[in-house]
Amino acid sequence: MTASLAPILYLPHGGGPLPLLGDSRHRDLTDFLKAFAPALGRPDAILVISAHWETEPATITAAAEPRLIYDYFGFPPAAYEISYPAPGAPDVARRIVGLLGDAGMEVAADAERGFDHGLFVPLKLLFPSADVPCVQLSLLAGLDPTAHIRMGRALAPLRRENVLILGSGFSFHNLRLLMRGGGGEDAGNERFQDWLVETCAGAHLNAEERERRLVHWTAAPAARYCHPREEHLLPLHVCYGVAGAPGRLVFDGPVMGKRACAFLWDRQETRSHSRAALER
Repeated sequence: MTASLAPILYLPHGGGPLPLLGDSRHRDLTDFLKAFAPALGRPDAILVISAHWETEPATITAAAEPRLIYDYFGFPPAAYEISYPAPGAPDVARRIVGLLGDAGMEVAADAERGFDHGLFVPLKLLFPSADVPCVQLSLLAGLDPTAHIRMGRALAPLRRENVLILGSGFSFHNLRLLMRGGGGEDAGNERFQDWLVETCAGAHLNAEERERRLVHWTAAPAARYCHPREEHLLPLHVCYGVAGAPGRLVFDGPVMGKRACAFLWDRQETRSHSRAALER
C-alpha cells in the first residue's frame, strides 16, 4: 500500500555544539543540513530520538516550553548561549504515550525535561526559525536493537499525521578516535559505512534480511570499532522500525575526519514489512 507519509531522517549530529560554532571539520555536514530542509516539507511537529537520552521505560518530553540542556563541557562560552526556543508538543507526547502503550511497551511522559543537543543542534540548522513544535523520545536503557525496531514500528502511525521523525545519532561514534582528530584512510570506518549503506538502502535485501542485519549489527565488519557503545546507532533502528522499507542515502561525507552517513525515508513510501514482522 502506497500513501503520502511524513519523511524519516537518520543523521549524524556531529560533535557536541561544534556544527553551530563554525568548526571546519563539520562543514560538509552543516552545508548538507542547511540545504536539506526543503526535502522534509513542512511538518506539523517533529519527533527526535536522540542518542543522548536513555531511560527505562521509554520516556517522552511533555513540556509546553522545554528548556535547552547543554549536555557537553569544555567548549567556548558561545556553546552555552545557543538558543532554540521551539515549543513543545504535549498533544503529540500524549499520542506517543498511547501508541507505545497500545504496543505493549512501558512508557512515561516527563513534563520537566528539556531538549538536549541531539535535538537542538541539527534542528537549528534544518529549521532555524524554531517554530515547529518538538518532542524528544529517549532510547531504552538496555540498548536492545530489537526493542528499538519494535518501538519504531509502534510509532509508524505518526507519519500519516505529518510528524517528521528524526533519528539523531552518528554512524561512526568511536569517541576516542573522533577526539583525536585527523582524517586519512580508515579501513574499519569504510567497511562499516559500506555495510550500513547496503543494509539501509540496498534494494536487493528483503524485509527479513534487512531487519536481521540491523538486529545483529555487531556481526558487521568493524562494528565495535565504529561503535564501542551503540547509543549513536540505535536511533537508526527506531527509524527503520517506523519505515519498514529501504531508505535512501542522502549524506556520505567526512565529519570530524571520519566518514558518516545519513538516510532518508521519503514522503512517498511503500511499506514492506514482512507478515511475520507485522504480527510481532
